[in-house]
Amino acid sequence: MIGFDLTEEQRALIDTAKRFAKERIIPVAAEADKLSEFPKGVFEAAWETGLVNPTVPSEYGGLGLGELDNTLITEELSYGCSGISTSITANTLAATPVILAGNDDQKKRYLGRLTAEPICAAYATSEPNAGSDVAAIQTKFVKHGDDYVLNGAKAWITNASRAEWFVIFATEDTAKKHKGIAAFIVDRNTPGFEIGKHEDKLGQRASDTCPLTLTDVVVKKANLLAPPGEGFKLAMNTFNQTRPDIGASAVGLMRRCLDECTNYAKERKTFGVPIAQHQAIQFMLAEMAIRIEATQLMVRKAAWLLDRHEGSPIVSACSKAFGGDSAMATAIDAVQIFGGNGYTKEYPVEKLMRDAKILQIYEGTSQIQRIVIAKSILGG
Repeated sequence: MIGFDLTEEQRALIDTAKRFAKERIIPVAAEADKLSEFPKGVFEAAWETGLVNPTVPSEYGGLGLGELDNTLITEELSYGCSGISTSITANTLAATPVILAGNDDQKKRYLGRLTAEPICAAYATSEPNAGSDVAAIQTKFVKHGDDYVLNGAKAWITNASRAEWFVIFATEDTAKKHKGIAAFIVDRNTPGFEIGKHEDKLGQRASDTCPLTLTDVVVKKANLLAPPGEGFKLAMNTFNQTRPDIGASAVGLMRRCLDECTNYAKERKTFGVPIAQHQAIQFMLAEMAIRIEATQLMVRKAAWLLDRHEGSPIVSACSKAFGGDSAMATAIDAVQIFGGNGYTKEYPVEKLMRDAKILQIYEGTSQIQRIVIAKSILGG
């Protein structure tokens, strides 16, 4: 029997995240966007509230929540601001490969740090010349006794300037492509590890994004997370786990667009009546509702499957691709409904449009999601 009932605990989780978005995120979102500033105080408050690191197992100090729970949180936080939501939820992206592949010592040392104090962690696959094509990464490692030495560069790393530890993917030989990739946990204070300049982005400007440079960075054997040949699989399994979170963020952003447009359409008048009475506007609002419902269903199915350990690359990729594309279309329609006002920073929809674009890009572009889906269909 298929059902859509949420548990009492899940409803309470939604209420907590909804209240946090209303009280702590929305009031500061415009200023954080203007300043392109990481919301440190908001992050710390979210950590105190239990909205950071929700999927970390209880034995390492976390709440041990499932992926469905995580998407419920992400959706509500993204209603407030998807950029601030990214800053709050990025720890889950970094923690996921440790949860999936880490040994008990690594989980105690690194997941335990996330739950002991309000610190950030970061995940680094992307490079200046290797974004969605993870197998093309150029950051290299060489074995040196029992240690590993890393050299290379990473790009577009969320929470980079704040993170205390990083999951870094590197290859032993670029000719081996995916077969040569390993994963390492690297502490921020490791000699040779440098954080670059904060990126001045189009949207999600409240999210901290920086490049990394690794110059003869020595990583102990104890911090090898995935051996050569297993790193690529770990990266793909991580994305399969976290792509529904991007879909959830898209749902939150679209819900905000619909609410802003509904309220505006009831007040704004043209030709002597509120624009909500014009069928053209009604159809645009209806399309927003359709996209929200469809994306939310995909996200919840993908998360449900993951919680049952039956995660489907097709469903996860669908939730991310459809969600990202739908969010962009919805945000563009929101600006259109607001007309000239929507093109100014006095109203929230221009920010929603800028924030939406990255949902089609990070953690694999919408085009890459279609490749994943097609290969899954064809047995690749």
